[in-house]
Amino acid sequence: MSGTGVTGKVGQAARGGKLATADSTAAPRIQVEGITYQYRPARGRSVVALQDVSLAVGSQEFVALLGPSGCGKSTLLYLIGGFLPIEAGSITVAGKPVTGPGPDRGIVFQHFALFPWKTVMGNVLYGLERQGLPREQRRRQAKTFIEMVGLGGFEDSYPAQLSGGMKQRAAIARTLAFDPDILLMDEPFGALDAQTRSLIQAELLAIWAKTRKTVIFVTHDVQEAVYLAQRVVVMSARPGTVKAVVSTDFDKDDKALLRAPQFTAKVDEIWRLVHDEALKVHSGKTR
Repeated sequence: MSGTGVTGKVGQAARGGKLATADSTAAPRIQVEGITYQYRPARGRSVVALQDVSLAVGSQEFVALLGPSGCGKSTLLYLIGGFLPIEAGSITVAGKPVTGPGPDRGIVFQHFALFPWKTVMGNVLYGLERQGLPREQRRRQAKTFIEMVGLGGFEDSYPAQLSGGMKQRAAIARTLAFDPDILLMDEPFGALDAQTRSLIQAELLAIWAKTRKTVIFVTHDVQEAVYLAQRVVVMSARPGTVKAVVSTDFDKDDKALLRAPQFTAKVDEIWRLVHDEALKVHSGKTR
């Protein structure tokens, strides 16, 4: 990244089934092609959540999915994670078709998903125990990630004794501990207050700089998306398609980034794209 502050590259748009990728010369880590997904509830009419979505995400890339409520952002994330069946189209990770969840993909939910009867250490150890690692190795690995997320000294605390931000740090540590190649994050900071959210955003960037995981991050917050991600995928109103892919590869170490004119201009650019789709939802003009 540039050491001069913001790079603010020109956004690249992709519509319908066209492929959106960071680097056409490198094989993508995640390849989504022609994905259509329809929810079929036991009662009521079926709903097409996604329509002909194609996207490529590079290795070690940080991508944000952004769009109005109901546009299929989380649905796409769960399809990549293998938590929903693929009905039409294909998704591959490292060239292999996604057929279900796997240890190469770790997910962090909005609502912490910690075991209330386990301590921070116990929660982080959970995934490692299932991997069958030796006891001392498990504890060393868990302690490393607990300290990485700033929870050193709280290993023996229970979730009920933690603030919301601390719970989310524990959830991130638990996911990182089993060392997935890919982090799938579904509005992980949505329930946090503004100050805590700002602090943990900075911590996530520091963790990403250290581990260089591939990250797909779902959010409703335009500024959060621009601040965290290298590219922002703007999705249309339901059924969700890829409306545009905008480069946001700024210098994340720039302390004045949030006040930089280039940054605020990029936020405004993406906000207009999202706002247009939100108006369609509000007016009932979704397809």
